[in-house]
Amino acid sequence: MAALSELLPVAAVTVDAPAADWREAVRRAGDLMVATGAATDTYTAEMIENVERNGPYIVIAPGLAFAHARPSPAVLKTGMSWVRLARPVVFGHESNDPVELVVGLAAKDASEHTAAMGALARLLADQDTARALREAPTAQAVHDILRGGQEAGAPRQAAARGGGELHKILTVCGNGVGTSLFLKQTVEGVLDRWGWGRYVTVEATDTISAKGKANEAVAILTSREIARTLGDVGVPVKVVEDFTSAAEADRVLRDTYDV
Repeated sequence: MAALSELLPVAAVTVDAPAADWREAVRRAGDLMVATGAATDTYTAEMIENVERNGPYIVIAPGLAFAHARPSPAVLKTGMSWVRLARPVVFGHESNDPVELVVGLAAKDASEHTAAMGALARLLADQDTARALREAPTAQAVHDILRGGQEAGAPRQAAARGGGELHKILTVCGNGVGTSLFLKQTVEGVLDRWGWGRYVTVEATDTISAKGKANEAVAILTSREIARTLGDVGVPVKVVEDFTSAAEADRVLRDTYDV
């Protein structure tokens, strides 16, 4: 699997970029992925359409939007971009606006970027590192921080209990390859700290698939916008406001398991 610094080269990073509104902010993230050969302009339009169709669920933490769309022919190779805005813009999110950082993702499939997403989730969950990234003066400085913190190791895999079945938690977004995968990494980190990694598996998926898989899960974790889209699926649907926050994931998991 590709490392974070490979998917997010210096040429795909910009700081203090001007943007009049959220569409222009997403467009700037898309332009960088076009410039580095990850996607075409069509994919940029698909990212904007994703927000228009599903709402601002891509704003996964205060000040942070994770722009992406479904894998499509417009994605040439898996890649990412990093746009720190000169002035924050409003996406319409109830709690995480305004946005000052847009991370773009163009994914060829749902698995190639798993390790990179895990590394990024860990970096942004660390307050000191997140602050350093937001304050880095140049694209090279951002990339140096990302490269220094990308040691991800092998993707975590839960092992079944002897003679028993794993509990399953679904993390859900509109496309199943971006924000849901990011939340999966955060939730898995909490479960591993609890020592529950061998008992609970976390699967990232999209809204359509989640409705069919709900009966396999003990709970669904997602954004407020996606929770409204899902409606009643027969299992608890828990809203997470900050996908980078281990503390919030811990709270939601404790509520799920009543511990």
